[in-house]
Amino acid sequence: DFLPLKCDACGEVFCKDHIRYDDHKCSSAYKKNVQVPVCPLCNTPIPVQKGEIPDTVVGAHIDKDCKYNPAQQKQKIFTNKCLKPGCKRKEMMKVVCEQCGGNFCIKHRHPLDHDCRGSSQPISKAGYAALMRASQPTFKSPGAIGVPSNGNRQHNR
Repeated sequence: DFLPLKCDACGEVFCKDHIRYDDHKCSSAYKKNVQVPVCPLCNTPIPVQKGEIPDTVVGAHIDKDCKYNPAQQKQKIFTNKCLKPGCKRKEMMKVVCEQCGGNFCIKHRHPLDHDCRGSSQPISKAGYAALMRASQPTFKSPGAIGVPSNGNRQHNR
């Protein structure tokens, strides 16, 4: 079945298999097949006027107007700064306090370690453990672990 189709760029007649510009290597395709080239470095579209060759326009953009900065490609990994005053540590992932919602480093993640202004009771088990550590007196002798001064054994659950 030969259904004659006329190319809107060059005006020649083709079948349905060869009507596309690329299929019949249309010499006038640049008039109709309008594409906006994108700079390969800064990814911005480059306007091209009719009759201009896109490669030369992009080349001129790279030489003069391109805002490509190779230093921008190297992104910082450790960007989550600890909010504890005086601490300058940065973490790769956010460590958010469940009570106040602040972002802290591993060292200051518990509410007692960063003077939390959130709710008075810790929500997590780790927060409860930090509270228990802070409330217990510190003994340096090896036999004093887990035994309060009144002699009763203490069991944490």
